Formats: sequence, C-alpha cells, structure tokens
Amino acid sequence: MSRLDSFIRRVTAQRDILNQVAAQSFLPETGDILELGLGNGRTYSHLREVFPDRRIVAFDRAVMAHSSCIPDENNMVLGEIAETAKEYIGSDAALVHADIGSGSDEIDAVTVQWLPQLMADLLVTGGVALSGLPLQSEKLTALPIPDGIDRKRYFLYRKI
Repeated sequence: MSRLDSFIRRVTAQRDILNQVAAQSFLPETGDILELGLGNGRTYSHLREVFPDRRIVAFDRAVMAHSSCIPDENNMVLGEIAETAKEYIGSDAALVHADIGSGSDEIDAVTVQWLPQLMADLLVTGGVALSGLPLQSEKLTALPIPDGIDRKRYFLYRKI
C-alpha cells in the first residue's frame, strides 16, 4: 500500500470513529478533550466541530499547525507529551485522542510503553481513548469501531 493510501485510511478512520463517538454520545457528560499531538491541527479542527461545547487542550513539542487550527495559549501545552500531559492527570478528561505513531516499529514500541498508562490516567471512569497505536492497559476495554475500518488501523477504548 502506498504511503498516501495509508495516510488516507488513517485519517478516514480518525474521522469516522470521532463521528461515531459524537453521534452515539459515547462520552461522559462533563470533561475536557485532550489532543495528544496537535500536528498540523486537522484532527483538532474536527474535534472543535463535533464537540463544540467541550474545552479541547492540545499537546505537542512545537506548534506547526495551520493558523486556523492553533488553540489559544491556555489550551496549548508545549513540550514532551509523555511529561507535560502528566500535569493533567486528575483532570478527568472525557476523551483523550493520540495520533502520535511514527510509522517506525522501533520508535512506536517505545511510545506504547508509556502511552496506554498515561491515557488511562488522564481519563475519567467511562471516558474514551482513541489512538492510532494499540493501548494495552487493565484500565481500558476495547469498544467497537465502525464497519470498514481495519481493526489494526485505529483503536477505541473506554476507561473502566
């Protein structure tokens, strides 16, 4: 599969799962949304559309997003996500999204050592985790994803 086709499958999966979460009211009634990895801001932009009444806090090493997709300074946290997001443990997020896979098996193997625990710790009980990497945690249980999405492409969980 070409890298372009892989990218299209990934962002289509993101969009379809976020739309499913929003349409089916999967989220707890209260709680912020945390975006681990702002990137160029496409997913952040979509989160604002499907969850207009939620505070969305984005994390990244540096701001490289399109100017229309940059959170205000109170909702943008800069630094290493593995460290800066720890400051939000206990904030009881309703949704945490992470699309921070690198495409390198070696790098992603390191990320999945810390990401599942961090995401589970950021969520309120009943909150939802959405990730491009699998999250192995006793605190998370897998949820069904929309038909047509490769079960190895994107992952959806609820904190138990």
